[in-house]
Amino acid sequence: MNIQINDFSQQSSGMPSREEAEAAFRTIIRWAGENPDRPGLLETPSRAARAFREYFAGYEQDPLAILDKTFDETGGYEEMVILRGIAFQSHCEHHLAPIVGQAWVAYVPSGRVVGLSKLARVVDAYAKRLQIQERMTSEIASAVQDVLQPQGVGVVIKAVHHCMSSRGVHKVGAEMVTSCMLGCFRDNAATRQEFLAMTKQ
Repeated sequence: MNIQINDFSQQSSGMPSREEAEAAFRTIIRWAGENPDRPGLLETPSRAARAFREYFAGYEQDPLAILDKTFDETGGYEEMVILRGIAFQSHCEHHLAPIVGQAWVAYVPSGRVVGLSKLARVVDAYAKRLQIQERMTSEIASAVQDVLQPQGVGVVIKAVHHCMSSRGVHKVGAEMVTSCMLGCFRDNAATRQEFLAMTKQ
């Protein structure tokens, strides 16, 4: 499965300036009914612009490059590798509301492995973008599959969506669960069940 990289460097020619971003936040503050010139809000547009750069830093990262440094000194290891409970924060592309959750990423090597921190960084690279959880789940799995070419990849994400808990239906605590299984995780029921059991611990 091919992944289309959406990179800030590819969009830089049309990117608004920092001043334009701050002006937009001033407009939003006024639209909300506040005065952006009162003392408590004077620095808010600048802070919000800096925060948004951090929230969406994933556009500046290439997830495939993150995974590119692999190791083939595995000693013949061909069992499941899993990184559990990777905390992340993302933002819903429909309402810009936070998505807060955890990811479980697993693969069965086929001669090469990657440092575990790289799996966490790939999760962050996709999370720090405007997202829907379903797409983020498949993007992570596809990136691992494309670079490592393992026997299979499994990804499970569990998250709370503030677009549903703090607005709309106001269902606080409702958790969305998505999964993507490739290769042996899709074809082998025992491998899939072993992985899914680990996501419940």
